Amino acid sequence: MTSAPTRPLRLAIIGAGPAGVYTADLLTKAERDFEVSIDLFDRYPAPYGLIRYGVAPDHPRIKGIVKALHKVMDRGDIRFLGGVDFGTDLTLEDLREHYDAIVFSTGAVRDADLPVPGVDLEGSFGGADFVSWYDGHPDVPRQWPLTAKEVAVIGNGNVALDVARMLSKHADDLLVTEIPENVYEGLKASPVTDVHVFGRRGPAQVKFTPLELRELAHSKDVDIVLYPEDFEFDEASEQLAATNNQVKTMVGTLTNWLVEDQDSGASRRLHLHFLQQPVEILGGEGDEAGQVAGLRMERMELDGTGNVKGTGEYIDYPVQAVYRAIGYHGSPVPGLGYDERKGVIPNDAGRILDENGIPVPGLYASGWIKRGPVGLIGHTKGDALETIGCMLEDQPDLWSAANPDEQAVIDLLESRGIEYTTWEGWLKLDEHELGLGATATGSGPVQRERVKVVPREDMTRISRG
Repeated sequence: MTSAPTRPLRLAIIGAGPAGVYTADLLTKAERDFEVSIDLFDRYPAPYGLIRYGVAPDHPRIKGIVKALHKVMDRGDIRFLGGVDFGTDLTLEDLREHYDAIVFSTGAVRDADLPVPGVDLEGSFGGADFVSWYDGHPDVPRQWPLTAKEVAVIGNGNVALDVARMLSKHADDLLVTEIPENVYEGLKASPVTDVHVFGRRGPAQVKFTPLELRELAHSKDVDIVLYPEDFEFDEASEQLAATNNQVKTMVGTLTNWLVEDQDSGASRRLHLHFLQQPVEILGGEGDEAGQVAGLRMERMELDGTGNVKGTGEYIDYPVQAVYRAIGYHGSPVPGLGYDERKGVIPNDAGRILDENGIPVPGLYASGWIKRGPVGLIGHTKGDALETIGCMLEDQPDLWSAANPDEQAVIDLLESRGIEYTTWEGWLKLDEHELGLGATATGSGPVQRERVKVVPREDMTRISRG
């Protein structure tokens, strides 16, 4: 049996979203015969990653997830270092010198491609970019061109429903959330009347969850519109609805909405379409040349297995904006291999592989950059547990950092003029945002819980005190 080392294992985790926090937490709780010292890095001054910048602010599960992550970080045995950009502020060589093992949990933040003509027209947007805007991401422009009356959202997952709900919901109903003032003002001025959500397959094959679906019915002054011709069920669909409670719930909810009269005369309408595939984003003519003027969809039909095939029937929808919400895609990490098709770092159960498919000692991946942008929070925990299991198996060969002292990396950041932030700094920013909510004026009578700070420089200034 290998004897325990005389110093703690130094671990760097790149990315302070759920995957990074859970990876750190699971290692601290794992059965082991050695001490650990963990630094959790993020390129932004605030932690929580996709929970802060990738989930709709009115999502009911956000608070519970944030509380769980906060509880882990507030214990004091994991050090948070925000405002540090891997690949710029610190390189892989820097981390190798200061840490025995490195876990990359950088997630997936860009939109998956939609290869159809017209995707580059003005008014064609990535859903992920819009999510970043309404979540107050510091690297996204403060303004968003919300000028369309009729909008299309392509996709049938949770992100598509989030985008559609945020586009159709009245801004005043979002004041109870943490949306920044610029987002409130932008949504308040939106002239939108109709938002169309398109899914390629049928109601039994949708990828969103019952919770997300039911949230649509909670939007005030927004009617939900469905179409009988979209409710087609083949043998596989019926079998799925009969054996899967989640599918049964969603099909039941949608069918009830179809049967019930949803037309209350609301000022806005949210249309749910199924069995339609995008063919082309149509441009305008004359003064509107180069701008989105419509969306051409092909009617699909189920083939008996739950999959679909085209019918050759096309439908044009007059819309002035199109949002692509067909999934996220990971981005390359400097110094590491990258699978462009899957959008992940090549790995085996979390062990990062070199160009020959051989594990690189001390390098690991966790979360979406490891497995792709699929699954919910529960999957993230299980995924992190697998990565930590591999690290524990590799433990005897991990101790190799030349300069592992905890202060050494701080000295390096300071020598380079990096204005890093800490967990204590986040608590200051958190308190500041809550204070902004308590004192918010000019946005109506609603008491705001908090108002998110957007500019990176302000976040850093407040955090560093």
